[in-house]
Order: sequence, then C-alpha cells, then structure tokens
Amino acid sequence: MADFVRLQEKGEKANSFKAYINKMRGGGHAPSRTNFADALTGAVGGLVCIFVLLWLTNYTGTPWLMASLGGSCVLVFVVWNAPLSQPRNIIGGHFISAFIGLSIYSLLGTSIVSISIGVGLTIFLMAITGIIHPPAGANPIIIILGGYGWSYLVMPVLLGALIIVFFGIVINNLRETRQYPSFW
Repeated sequence: MADFVRLQEKGEKANSFKAYINKMRGGGHAPSRTNFADALTGAVGGLVCIFVLLWLTNYTGTPWLMASLGGSCVLVFVVWNAPLSQPRNIIGGHFISAFIGLSIYSLLGTSIVSISIGVGLTIFLMAITGIIHPPAGANPIIIILGGYGWSYLVMPVLLGALIIVFFGIVINNLRETRQYPSFW
C-alpha cells in the first residue's frame, strides 16, 4: 500500500511539473502592431522629449537625461492610456526607484548585492504602493553604477519625469482620438 501511495504522489508531482513547464509555452497571440498615426505620434513625442532633455543638458552643463526616461517616452506616447503610463506612475515610479537607488548606494556603495537589493526593493515598493512604472526599475542600476549623489533625485529624475509628462499632455491631446492623462 505504501508503494502505491508513493507512486501516486510521484505521478502527481510529475503532472504538476509538466503543468508548470506548459505554462511557459504561452497560449495567447502577440498584440497587433499599432497604426501609422499612433507610431508617428510616439516617434514625435519621444523625439521632442529627448531633444529637450539633451538641449537642457547642453545648455546648463547639468545632466537632464538618463536612459530610463527613454523607456518612459515609449509608454507615454505609444500606450498613453495604460495605467503604467499615467503621470502618477511616471513621476512616482521614478521618484521611488531613484530614492531607493540613492539610499542603497549611500548605505552599501556599488556592488552586486547593492544593485540587486536596489532593484528588488524598487519592484516591491512600486508594487505595494500601486505606483508601477517599468522603466523606473532601471534607476537603481543607473544610480548605483554611476555613483550619483542626492541631487540626482531632482535633476534629472524628477524634472525629467515632469518634462515627459508635460509633453505627454501636450502632444497626446493634439490627437482627437487621445486623452492624456486617463487619471492623475
């Protein structure tokens, strides 16, 4: 009887492992491409935002741009109506992640452990607060590897996020079919 129970348990484990592996196959279809007008709006919006941030960097001699802001432009101008693209998520997500990156860097310096903790803690706090913005997940990596100080929180992080939201409002609402933001 014990052998039968053991075999049955072994079979159940094999089935649950097979079910686990089958999840990795996916099952849906990739979303269709966006239309030409939306793609063009996305390109123009990203171009304008990055141009302005780089122009301000050159004009002031202070960095106004960081890599994760490029990802924010994709969300704001291509999927403007998604929850992750809304001002609260862009500004709050960048703030949370940069604050964590700066805190971890101040406490632990630059290491594999500090970067990993920074990203993990960023994901946790964005998820628990409901202020999720995926491009901001890169901020602890950028900050810790770059060795930036606390002024980085204001410029480029907050001011860069605000500029993207500003142009998101202006450019997206030029289109009759768009309303941005969906919520604050």
